[in-house]
Amino acid sequence: MTEIPCVAVVGAGLIGTSVALALRERGTEVLLSDRDPATLALAIELGAGIALPDEPGEPVDVAVLAVPPAAVGRTLLEAQKRGLARFYTDVASVKARPVLDAMDLGCDLRGYVPGHPLAGRERSGPTAARADLFLGRPWALCPTEASGEEAVETVAALVRACGAEVHRVDPVEHDQAVALVSHGPHVVAAAVAARLENAPQVALDLAGQGVRDVTRIAASDPGLWVDILTANAVPVAEVLDAVAGDLALAAAMLRASSTARSDVAEVITQKVGDLLSRGNTGRARIPGKHGGRPPRYAHVQVVIPDSPGELARIFEAAGHAGVNIEDVSIEHSPGLPVGVAELSVRPEAAETLTAALRDRGWSVPVLS
Repeated sequence: MTEIPCVAVVGAGLIGTSVALALRERGTEVLLSDRDPATLALAIELGAGIALPDEPGEPVDVAVLAVPPAAVGRTLLEAQKRGLARFYTDVASVKARPVLDAMDLGCDLRGYVPGHPLAGRERSGPTAARADLFLGRPWALCPTEASGEEAVETVAALVRACGAEVHRVDPVEHDQAVALVSHGPHVVAAAVAARLENAPQVALDLAGQGVRDVTRIAASDPGLWVDILTANAVPVAEVLDAVAGDLALAAAMLRASSTARSDVAEVITQKVGDLLSRGNTGRARIPGKHGGRPPRYAHVQVVIPDSPGELARIFEAAGHAGVNIEDVSIEHSPGLPVGVAELSVRPEAAETLTAALRDRGWSVPVLS
């Protein structure tokens, strides 16, 4: 793999600091900059690198521009005028607009390889950064016709050094894809969460894991997401139009079913069932762990006290039993010091794990 001894990261937020931490673990020297001195100081304190000197020095191997989509072109131009790096990439979640901005500003596109790591968290800022944020995650590289092959190879090596998987995608195709799998779903999640703003307390008391799953990403920074959505406005609007059409039809069908004759109501509710079935089909197409077709898992549910070390004990028991836990989720019981941990395992391992947990005194109420 191409060696990358020195990297500059411009923007010390969640993604920029995570890139820096990942590279630091591999021994890469990282120079950091950020418009906010406090943010920069915090990222440095976390071990993400050292401050980028004010005076230009020898160009680093790669400069990673971790700035919002609207700022990529301008930041690239400033970095190139300074001679900051041999090659440049960005991590904005929109690709067509930064490329057009860079062209309009007269940037040298030969050393620029647009990129987008498909990873993130609901929290923002350097304190939310993690060196393992990109492990096993897809990272889109969207070279233009002008991008040099050495630039592409070097940036791809940086992506792999962060633990991510390289996916080469056309910039326009990328924006249409993320509108469908990221940007549109974010707006939908926010719309669902917005219904809870004035919800009665009884509804909030009854909130379960379903609404938590659906609204998880709605906790993200609104300002950042306004920048993302407006930079990819048309593809996102098309996704939202399609979702809104499905929801409007479902609402109309449900409203009609409440007053229709039984035979007519059955036909109406079938249309709602068709939407739910399409949802099953679409959900099943999302790649599983390590990519490819998602495997089927069995789910072992365990009652778990809300106290330190309990989850570690469950994992220890699974390890002793030779069972790999593929995924885990925890649903807390409102007002009670307990919750239910749902452990996803291969179907053939479910009985083994259930027996091991029960032998150690755990309450395992359901095996499915």
